Amino acid sequence: MSTEHLTFCRFCHAFCAIRVTVEDGKAVKIIGDKENPTYYGYSCKKGRQLPEQHYHPDRLLQSQKRQKDGSYQPCKVEDAIEEIAAQLSLIIEEHGPRAVAMYTGTFSHHYPTGTAFAMAFMGAIGSAMMFSPSTIDQPGKPMATAFHGRWNAGPTRFDDADTWLLVGTNPLVSMWGGIPQFNPAKRLHDALKNGLNLLVIDPRKTDVAEKAKIHLQPKPGEDPTILAGMIKVILDEELFDQDFVDEQVEGIEGLTQAVSEYTPEYVESRAGISGSAMVETARTFAAGPRGMVTCGTGPNMAPRGTLTEYLVLVLNTICGRWVKEGEEIPNPFVFLPQGENKAQAEKRPDEIYGFGEKMRVRDLATSAAGLPTSAAADEILLDGEGQVRALLVVGGNPMAAWPDQLRTYDAMRKLELSATLDIKMSATAKLSSYVIAPKLSLESPSISMPNEALTFYGVSPGYPEPYGQYGPVVVDPPKGADVIEEWQFFYGLAQHMGLQLNISGTKVDMANAPTSDDVLEMLTKGSRVPLSEVKKHPHGHIFSDPSIVAKPMDEGWEPRLDVGSAEMLAELNEVGSEEFTEHGGYAGDPEFSHRLISRRLKNVYNSSGRDLKKLVPGNFSYNPAFMNPDDLKEMDLETGDVIEVSSGRATILAIVEEAPDVRAGVISMAHAWGDAPEHDNSVRFIGSNTGRLTDNAGRIDPRCGMPVMSAIPVNVRKAANQLE
Repeated sequence: MSTEHLTFCRFCHAFCAIRVTVEDGKAVKIIGDKENPTYYGYSCKKGRQLPEQHYHPDRLLQSQKRQKDGSYQPCKVEDAIEEIAAQLSLIIEEHGPRAVAMYTGTFSHHYPTGTAFAMAFMGAIGSAMMFSPSTIDQPGKPMATAFHGRWNAGPTRFDDADTWLLVGTNPLVSMWGGIPQFNPAKRLHDALKNGLNLLVIDPRKTDVAEKAKIHLQPKPGEDPTILAGMIKVILDEELFDQDFVDEQVEGIEGLTQAVSEYTPEYVESRAGISGSAMVETARTFAAGPRGMVTCGTGPNMAPRGTLTEYLVLVLNTICGRWVKEGEEIPNPFVFLPQGENKAQAEKRPDEIYGFGEKMRVRDLATSAAGLPTSAAADEILLDGEGQVRALLVVGGNPMAAWPDQLRTYDAMRKLELSATLDIKMSATAKLSSYVIAPKLSLESPSISMPNEALTFYGVSPGYPEPYGQYGPVVVDPPKGADVIEEWQFFYGLAQHMGLQLNISGTKVDMANAPTSDDVLEMLTKGSRVPLSEVKKHPHGHIFSDPSIVAKPMDEGWEPRLDVGSAEMLAELNEVGSEEFTEHGGYAGDPEFSHRLISRRLKNVYNSSGRDLKKLVPGNFSYNPAFMNPDDLKEMDLETGDVIEVSSGRATILAIVEEAPDVRAGVISMAHAWGDAPEHDNSVRFIGSNTGRLTDNAGRIDPRCGMPVMSAIPVNVRKAANQLE
């Protein structure tokens, strides 16, 4: 018997609304839900492979325990939880709670109940050692917001924009970076049809760059140079929003001085773009009158990512691109409490970095982006008081995702205890003491709240309207499976360790386990729209209220948006005073031939999806090294050749792919591929780990610890062994 069920996809962060066909208790087909008001029936190839993901032969249906000989044997999940709890208790008793760390990876975003219980567990044991992708992905966003200030009423919507500038982001593939990730192709098509002036800065002629009115294709790592040049044009030509700047902004004098040297001629000579095209880009953006600048992962992973994001905010602010008094609030929230929605700057934090938990390396500590994940491996490797001895990993794959893979590899092998929650034996799982087999998305309920919360992360993420959806359980796990939800793992640990967990101010009953829906109720306490109401709309719903508009600024309110942060402008002055090179290195570096930049591949999501057959044909079973045809000709290379890519830290093998869309002198590769070093010769099947090229102890952002993970200086040569 065939039945159809409504839910949303959790293969990636887009959360597309889907219809699932179920036959004999198994999901067999996925299509987009055309009745959904936000996604309009969109689904991608990844999401349509959810049935293959759920019933893949390599999926873990039982938890695994590492044996003395390094092999793994199935174990009951309750036994694993009890054993892990006992070992954690001993480690905490002997070494203190700091000896236990946790990494919540990208996939933890898709399972809010698991993330909430993971954080509650760490709070209950008293450990602040919680690491996340925030400091190795786009830390510049929260850091820059802390320096600049947040506008309480929020940014204007993409759908209402006259112009939009995308910096180092390709939302049609990444589902991130400016165009709302909820059917971005349709939203961009509609916007262009309505006259949007799309502007793009990217070393690649990406999918969105193909559609841009102006595409600046610079040398990687020069985003601050270009943005500063644009700001100078707008200030010099008085194209900024004078009224907004006078009323809501401080620091304009310092900003004007700081950008004074960033002339079109300087920008052209340094960034390798047309100075006149940069001027036209600035004028087009300033003319607006509505629309934002938004930035992607690549510029954040490049040197000076925080400065780049700060200048993005500065551009938006001097052009007055925030919701003004009396204008409708685009998203007053659904699962979150309704905000104040005032047309005013929020008070900036007293501390932006260097507070909270102190790391034992590189003088790092907590920042606005969280704990520095680049220090996690060192905290494991460095002996002595405070050493991390146990690591819990949920929704992540540190061996694929963390920077400086060689350091990570050594750290994973040194741990006394490691437990990874994963659906397969990933590169990290294969180094773990225990691997806990979790339920997958169609087997567990969830809500769209995590995407709603992205509103607080940078300028454009999050829903552009008050949209909400509840996704019920669609199918049971395969027969004989011994799998649990992530939150149940942490609940079980807490029970065995005698801990009290608290979720969103609610004390969890530690004797009688709640249901998953009970947990969702805890997470949505105080929401603008009750969960029970959202459940009445199985297709998802936009809970609009045009009466919710931006309120006037409080009388006597003093905080302003700061476009003249002394620390940020000092860094901009450093950029202007440093020598810039003609080769791939930076000032003070030896000569390098290329700069390697990050990218996304359409059919994978970080390290997930590579094992799904329908995602591989016609694409790649590895992450190619995309290079300009002129570079290939000069180096006597051709598509399919194995090359050695060497940074100042390490060397990886990669497979060349000719790509006219990539600027000469640039290599473009996706991150989070490959495996441990002993598997390098399988590069044609598993790809290469670009994280190995990064150096956590090298050039880093001293505030959040972010190493150089894009625009990496590298040398390239043909490998002696072509591994045919």
